[in-house]
Amino acid sequence: MKWIDNLDGNVIVCNAQGTIIYMNDRAIRQYAAEGGSALIGRNLMDCHGEASRKKIETIMTTHQKNVYTIEKKGIKKIVYQTPWMEGTVFKGIVELSLEIPKEMPHYIRS
Repeated sequence: MKWIDNLDGNVIVCNAQGTIIYMNDRAIRQYAAEGGSALIGRNLMDCHGEASRKKIETIMTTHQKNVYTIEKKGIKKIVYQTPWMEGTVFKGIVELSLEIPKEMPHYIRS
């Protein structure tokens, strides 16, 4: 999946136990201060505060996605956390974090 390694956004995947099993190159760079590629193999819960851990647990138990926007240091992002399912079996969580413009068009299509 070379294309995903070079995606212009962060991609992080954990397995059903919460262990980080994949980070693309941008995510590794983004989290360099926290360990970068050394985060692979660590539990996602160990990398987050209590509020975030509760959201992760909710995704794991309800298999519902969590989507929101944030702004940090003047950069606005959409964070899309979704369960990774194979049929009806929960396999883990995929998180995409993509920069978005502060103002962006919204279209309603029919």
